[in-house]
Amino acid sequence: MAEPRETPEPDRPELGDLDPEAFRLHGHRVIDWIADYLEGLEDRPVREPTEPGETAAKVPDRPPADPEPMEAILDDLDRVVVPGMTHWAHPRFLAWFASSGSAPGVFAEALSAAFNVNGMTWLAAPAANELEEVAVDWLRQMVGLPEVFWGIVNEGASLNSVLGLAAAREAAGVEVRERGLAGREDLPRLVVYASEHAHSSIDKAAITLGFGTEGLRKIPVDDAFRMIPDALEEAIAEDKSAGRIPVCAVGTVGTTSTTSIDPIEEIAPICEREGIWLHVDAAYGGAAAVVPERRDVLAGCEQADSVIVNPHKWLFVPIDLSVLFTRRPGVLRHAFSLVPEYLRDARGETVENRMDYGITLGRRFRALKLWFVIRAFGAAGLADRVRDHLDLAGELAGWIDAHPRFERLAPTPLSVVCFRAVPPELEGDRAALNDYNERLLEAIDADGEFFLTHTRIEGRFAIRVAVNGLRTRAPHVREAWRAIRETERGIAG
Repeated sequence: MAEPRETPEPDRPELGDLDPEAFRLHGHRVIDWIADYLEGLEDRPVREPTEPGETAAKVPDRPPADPEPMEAILDDLDRVVVPGMTHWAHPRFLAWFASSGSAPGVFAEALSAAFNVNGMTWLAAPAANELEEVAVDWLRQMVGLPEVFWGIVNEGASLNSVLGLAAAREAAGVEVRERGLAGREDLPRLVVYASEHAHSSIDKAAITLGFGTEGLRKIPVDDAFRMIPDALEEAIAEDKSAGRIPVCAVGTVGTTSTTSIDPIEEIAPICEREGIWLHVDAAYGGAAAVVPERRDVLAGCEQADSVIVNPHKWLFVPIDLSVLFTRRPGVLRHAFSLVPEYLRDARGETVENRMDYGITLGRRFRALKLWFVIRAFGAAGLADRVRDHLDLAGELAGWIDAHPRFERLAPTPLSVVCFRAVPPELEGDRAALNDYNERLLEAIDADGEFFLTHTRIEGRFAIRVAVNGLRTRAPHVREAWRAIRETERGIAG
């Protein structure tokens, strides 16, 4: 075989990455920028005043043909990005469920990007896979789930609910993996049950997995917005008598609107008797169980088949990181495992390949930031921060209850307070009260000092304050209550 001839290299431009010295130079600037950003958050509005299209108008509509200097790119953080940001890490961000990434998590995110591994198999990233096992098991211990639970990290609760419901469908024994759903005269409708206050991701999971919206039954709730177990039992009996197949019940620990906690201890025995999968969405509320005296929030979850906890919601891990725990990982694996030849490993069953437990083949090294955050704060430190948020929300609820012009619209079992203003002249007029509170929320948010959001509870417009940001402390909650009262006096005239 002829050897390739050596020919002179033609002149060609420098290719490859930034050289190490340039990386150090710009990297130091990035770290300084992040430190200044986090240090100066309180001096900024929570939401920068911006209009739709404003950010896009600041950048060209065509990509640059030639390289641009990193100095110019970093300069554009302040010119282009920051003016169009809502600052989720801000201590006065009290909207939705804050996802306030901590400094240790920021470090880990950068390091994960540097490693840039794909942890699809053990061989592809041994450390990433094994540290995920460790960090997830630490979380399991911190929230008090028994050792039988195995866990896996994914991007968010929406995907994890798809996986949980897919495992439920697999456990039902209807051979969907092999035979699908379409065109099967032997397969009646499959049914999933969830409360009227379950997260919309459950609806999307039902759509994605072929249950359809007609295969998702919404179970009524009590006056604390918790699923009524008797109503669940009745719905299951009704479906069975009609020839339908009950597959899964979804309980929620910390619903999005009101943070209600379904009575999992009562739901679990029903699922056990009926032989259906119990999936628990504790994406937000599960974090409260890191506080030893609040382990009650997960009462009954030891009997669940799958449980979701999101460290990126209330445990200060940068978005995105959600953990799906299951007592039956073999079922989940059977639902999804598919190993092409190019991913086979001679080690076989002696190693665990996490690609086998879900849809995605690509798996970022997300667990590094969970590992960093737990180590940096410690289990006790994380519990102290969550406990403080629970206490602050309880104080705010008490102030609202004591004020004659405000009322709470839901219990406050965790760290979210739902309320509205009730000026005496509007009492009894739902439409007028809704309009008044909508205007009140718009006025509170208008100057950017605070950012609150809303929900509707039984048709009533409710202002919603979520106290779960890492940097949110007692003075911020007191100032929020002052701003709410002063703004309400202003619009009352």
